[in-house]
Amino acid sequence: MQRKELAQLLQDLLDGGASIGQTMERIGLEPYLETGQGLNLDMRRGIRTGIPEVVFGAGKSKEQLITAVKHLARAQNKVLVTRLEADAGNALTEMFPGGEYHELPGLFVLEQDMDLDHPWNGEAEAMIISAGGADLPVALEAYACLKFFGHTPGLVSDVGVAGLHRLFPHLPKISKARILIVIAGMEGALPSVLAGLSPVPIVAVPTSVGYGTSLGGITPMLAMLTSCAPGISVVNIDNGFGAACFAFKVLENRKSEVRSQRSEN
Repeated sequence: MQRKELAQLLQDLLDGGASIGQTMERIGLEPYLETGQGLNLDMRRGIRTGIPEVVFGAGKSKEQLITAVKHLARAQNKVLVTRLEADAGNALTEMFPGGEYHELPGLFVLEQDMDLDHPWNGEAEAMIISAGGADLPVALEAYACLKFFGHTPGLVSDVGVAGLHRLFPHLPKISKARILIVIAGMEGALPSVLAGLSPVPIVAVPTSVGYGTSLGGITPMLAMLTSCAPGISVVNIDNGFGAACFAFKVLENRKSEVRSQRSEN
């Protein structure tokens, strides 16, 4: 968009010829940034969808990652990169002193404190429940993504069905949430248990944690998809990011409905 076009767009808004929503939609559909390294950065994704571009780190070179972080930082200040090995994560930390690499979930975060060493919050609109301690990397990915998007979730870890009594003390705060992200490997039973105990909608995340016939997460994924307990949706294996995006949109949609109701009253 050229300066003249942008000026006309803003003038239309001031004159009442276009609504705020129409103006944001037009700006949000403007071209992406071509970096020349095989990357086309969607600089205005946050305007269109509410979720800014997050860099998927796996498979990208260090040069591509550095370029992506540099350009995104100019446009939106804070930046999140997921699925990073330690070598790439440490390289980003050296290049961007304002950032931090979190090895367990494989995340690099620029200009935002995630506090991933102490994420055990109490009540929250979004609660993340992890079946086993080995599922924690995926749980922390979901936690960090939601926090990056503007929500601070609660996190309960290691309360799977092998010792189900560990879950019961947390049920009161879990039932007050608006959405649950439930993460489990092995046989993937925890989402079904919670769907039978709680009135809260669930997005279930199968993980690749498990022995041979877990089949790298396929078994828990199929178990979640075939659950007899209603109110569960399922994302891909180890996809904490996808679960966080789903939960965020549910929460933001609810906020929009509340604002609309208040304006009507």
